[in-house]
Amino acid sequence: MNLKTQVGIIGAGPAGLLLSRILHNHGIENIILENRNESYLRQRLRAGVMEQGTVETFMEAGVGEKLAKGKMVHEGIYIHAKGIQNRLDVKELSGGKEVTVYGQKNITNDMIDHAQKDEIQIVWEAKAQRLEHIDDDGESAIIHYSLHGKMYTLECDFIAGCDGFHGISRPSLPITQKNIYSYEFPYSWYGILAEAPPIAHEVIYAHHPDGFALQSMRGPELSRLYIQCPNGTDPGAYEDEWLWDELDKRLGVTNNRGNIISKGVAPMRSFVCDVMQHGKLFIAGDAAHIVPPTGAKGMNLAVADVKVLSKGLIHHYKDKDDDILNRYTEICLRRIWKVERFSWWVTTTFHVDENQDEFTTKMQEATISYMLDSQIGGQSFAENYVGLPILWNEKK
Repeated sequence: MNLKTQVGIIGAGPAGLLLSRILHNHGIENIILENRNESYLRQRLRAGVMEQGTVETFMEAGVGEKLAKGKMVHEGIYIHAKGIQNRLDVKELSGGKEVTVYGQKNITNDMIDHAQKDEIQIVWEAKAQRLEHIDDDGESAIIHYSLHGKMYTLECDFIAGCDGFHGISRPSLPITQKNIYSYEFPYSWYGILAEAPPIAHEVIYAHHPDGFALQSMRGPELSRLYIQCPNGTDPGAYEDEWLWDELDKRLGVTNNRGNIISKGVAPMRSFVCDVMQHGKLFIAGDAAHIVPPTGAKGMNLAVADVKVLSKGLIHHYKDKDDDILNRYTEICLRRIWKVERFSWWVTTTFHVDENQDEFTTKMQEATISYMLDSQIGGQSFAENYVGLPILWNEKK
C-alpha cells in the first residue's frame, strides 16, 4: 500500500513511538514503519532505568498512567568496593531528583496501546529499503519499503530514522558529511533475569578484583543481575549455582535465589555519528549513538533526541520556524557527548581489565572513594545519573 503523511517514522521502538505520540498530540500526521511484527516488539526485553526528565516526558505525552502506578523510584544507589557497601544519596546530591525503574517493554506496550486506541498507523513487518529525495527541496521525501513480498512507498515531508544501529537511516546520510566514532570495550556483561525478589530496593554497583557486578530489578519479584565476563563468552558457559555464588561474592550480599528465566551476553561499546540530519532526514536513538549499559543511558538518550526533534517539527508546522530543526544535530550532540563520557567513565572505573596493572586498580579505587567521600564528587555522579539538561541555546 502506497501511503502519504507529514512525518514518516522508521522504527517502532521507544524513540519512534514517543515521537509519533508527541506529534499526534500536536495534530501532526505521521505513520510508523516497523520491520518486526507487533508480538516481537511487545515481548522484547530491555533495560528500564529512566531519568527524571524521561519520566516527565512520557507523562507529558499522555502515555504515563501505568508508569505512574507501576514505577519503582530510586533515590540512591549502593556501591560495593574494597569489601564495603556504601550508599550514595542521589536525590539529596542532585537537589531532589531521582531515577525510576519501569521496564522498557512496559512503556513500549503502553505506547502501542495508546497508538492503537487513537488509530495512529503502524505498519508492521514493513522493511524500509531505500530513501529518496531527502535532499531535494522540490520533491517530497519517499521511503521505499517492502511488505509481504511487495514494494510500496511512503511519501512524506520529513523522515525520522528511529530504526536502530542496523537500520537504513544512518547509512542514508552522505558519507562525506559524517564522522563515526566507536570504541569496543575489552569485556562484556553476562546477564540473567531471575524469578527472585531483589535483595536491595536500589541498584548495587560492585567493583571487585574478579570483575564488575550489578544488581538491578524488573519488579518486586524479578531480579536483573550482571557480572563482567570476557568478550565472546557463550551464554551457556556458566552453571546457575556458579552464577549465584559469583554474584554473592562480587556484590558482597547474599542474593535471593530463584529460577533463572533468561541468560545473555551483551558486548560493551560506545558509538557516535556526528551528523544526525541531512535535508529531510533526521536520525535519533541507537541509529545515531550507542552507550555501554553501565550508565543506564540508552533509552534516555533516545528520549532526549525525540524531545529536540519533536519540538523542531512542531515549530516548523505551527510557527514556520526551522531554527531548532536546523540546529538539531548541534543541540543533541552537546548532550550526547557528555552522556557518552559519563557512561565511559562509569564503565572504566568499575570494570577490571584482565591486563590492567596495580596502579590502574588503585586509580579506580581512588575514583570511587572520591565519589563517596567528597560532596562535589558525589554531586558530579548524581547530576549525570539523574539526567543532564538539554541546552537549547546556541553554543557560546
